Amino acid sequence: MILPIVAYGDPVLKKQAIPIEPTHPGLAELIQNMWETMYRAEGVGLAAPQIGQSLRIFIVDASPFGDDDPELMQFMKVFINPVITEEWGDAWFFNEGCLSFPDLREDISRKPNLRIRYCDEQFQTKEEEYSGIAARIIQHEYDHIEGIILTDHMSPLKRTLMRNKLLSISKGLVSAGYPMKYPSKKR
Repeated sequence: MILPIVAYGDPVLKKQAIPIEPTHPGLAELIQNMWETMYRAEGVGLAAPQIGQSLRIFIVDASPFGDDDPELMQFMKVFINPVITEEWGDAWFFNEGCLSFPDLREDISRKPNLRIRYCDEQFQTKEEEYSGIAARIIQHEYDHIEGIILTDHMSPLKRTLMRNKLLSISKGLVSAGYPMKYPSKKR
């Protein structure tokens, strides 16, 4: 089932998400719904807070970047209760978008390498290293479960300059092209 993605301004996006237990009711359905929602929105990642659930889970599918890096063609993963244990390398900028911020992109600086410990869908613990675009997508989605959003990477001046655009997003005065839930939209 395709779920609405919550827009900027919804308090769930600023909360640190809670861990998921292996017995979490409807976990397989939640994961399936997240895949369907992400693909409908043409995203490369989606975190549970973006569908209004403050849970430590996100999904990634980097295949749209496969033309530039063939290793990404099959990079599809579910990350449950992830912890980034290390990030390293010289930070680099990349123009990122976010499904909770339709029509907004920003150059974000992130370190190019990371080590992450997480559980897969069967709650098998994994520890892996990623670099480049794969690391960046993971870092972006990890931010969501930590309550960090795109605007937190902007300078105060940039946030001030973007104030009207951010208000438009929270009021639903944007065209996302996919179902959204706007926190300040007039009923």
